[in-house]
Amino acid sequence: MTQPADNLRREFGDIDIYVFDQLLRGRITEGMRVLDAGCGGGRNIVYMMRRGLDVRGVDANEQAIAAVRRLATELTPGSNAAERFRAERVEQMSFSDSEFDVVLSSAVMHFARDEGHWREMLREMWRVLAPGGMLFARLATTIGHEARVQPLGDRRYVIPDGSERFLVDEAFIVDATREIGGTLIDPIKTSVVQDLRSMMTWVVRK
Repeated sequence: MTQPADNLRREFGDIDIYVFDQLLRGRITEGMRVLDAGCGGGRNIVYMMRRGLDVRGVDANEQAIAAVRRLATELTPGSNAAERFRAERVEQMSFSDSEFDVVLSSAVMHFARDEGHWREMLREMWRVLAPGGMLFARLATTIGHEARVQPLGDRRYVIPDGSERFLVDEAFIVDATREIGGTLIDPIKTSVVQDLRSMMTWVVRK
């Protein structure tokens, strides 16, 4: 017998709960052009593609793009949906200026090599976002784990789970929001995962 959880996964995939929150708030709706910047295997695209949104994505990992193209074909048989996903780096995308109403960056920006790389990714996502559009980013932060992260230089740290990440804090993100000319449409929020990591949600209007 099909379980309720199976039905939910079929409808929504393994969507980031914080992306789901933006759907519930009506900020990502039918008719919008959505870019998943660093889409991986496509965990955030299932519901949106089922609902007919114009969803596109990039990822530097060619295997991830192959997987998301297969998923897109399964979700929309007979369409050219697979062609919407490109093996490209977030900091160097081939999309036009102001092409998207929403840009999603879920657990991507903390893989930046250094601050210059982080800002390259941000500038490129901002470039392809249309005026009035929304940038949603979920990224690792020092908040809540300040005494438990080990600095390596240039905002890279070893975090409690043992991995290395580029970490931001409130002041850094407030400054970045001002520099790009954006407006916070949600307060900066952070969830602390015990003994592992802290993750910030950053939502900005262009």
